[in-house]
Amino acid sequence: MTVAGRRADDDAMNEVISATPRRSARAFHKIRVQAQGRTHDRKKFKETCETVVVSAHGGLLLLKHEVDNGEMLVLTNPLTQEEQECRVVYLGEPIERGQRVGVEFLTPAPRFWGVEFREPNSSSNVN
Repeated sequence: MTVAGRRADDDAMNEVISATPRRSARAFHKIRVQAQGRTHDRKKFKETCETVVVSAHGGLLLLKHEVDNGEMLVLTNPLTQEEQECRVVYLGEPIERGQRVGVEFLTPAPRFWGVEFREPNSSSNVN
């Protein structure tokens, strides 16, 4: 899978997607991952969540637990059992299904999501 265009149900993310230059290409890719960390009130949690957008440097998740900006999470890809440490860098408005949470990997992991990303300077890249 490579970078794709926006879907109608992702219009709420338009400003997030185009707000700043990106270090790597992004793709709309739904995959279940396990997230673990600490909630807003410092309680440990582990949940299975879904991605909305992914990149070599992180992704946008839909979490049911409330977390703080800057909180550290560990994501596990259930298909490969690979783990990645990441930092919460964006908190969207809570919605019925959870909260959109942007995470940044501590070290780039382009193969973590199982997606092939185009080079960031590609003319067909989505900014």
